[in-house]
Amino acid sequence: MGTHLRPGDPAPDFAAPATDGTQLRLADFSGRKLVLYFYPMDDTPGCTKQACSLRDANREITARGAAIVGVSAQGVESHQQFSEKYTLNFPLLADTDLAVAKAYGVAGSGLGGLLRSVVKVAERVTFIIDEQGRIQTVIDDPDCPDHGEQVLAAL
Repeated sequence: MGTHLRPGDPAPDFAAPATDGTQLRLADFSGRKLVLYFYPMDDTPGCTKQACSLRDANREITARGAAIVGVSAQGVESHQQFSEKYTLNFPLLADTDLAVAKAYGVAGSGLGGLLRSVVKVAERVTFIIDEQGRIQTVIDDPDCPDHGEQVLAAL
């Protein structure tokens, strides 16, 4: 894995267009927990299982005071189609230049990072950010079909 953040580190600020076209920033979630999950690509088997697992757990995640935001390098239109196809109930950020992935250290490093930059995919990593904007938990190797349960266990 890359050299991404660890529990206790301040979460890097970000600003990127969301599924609905608005700009989302870390500050928009101040005072509540944020499940910020990075995934490689819309509408692929693993990414779909992961998104649907989070979708299905979202009511309980929200009840525990957290919001979910997905991040990948595809554009808003791709995210909108993916979101509509699977009735996702949380926003997806269009990180087309991998700026958010790089800030969180999940764009990869070395040769793998170079390849990720060329094909524009981030590592599959989830960060749970606490109410004060610090990294609470890092899930390095999400279990895609059961990721919602992993997140709930970490909350």
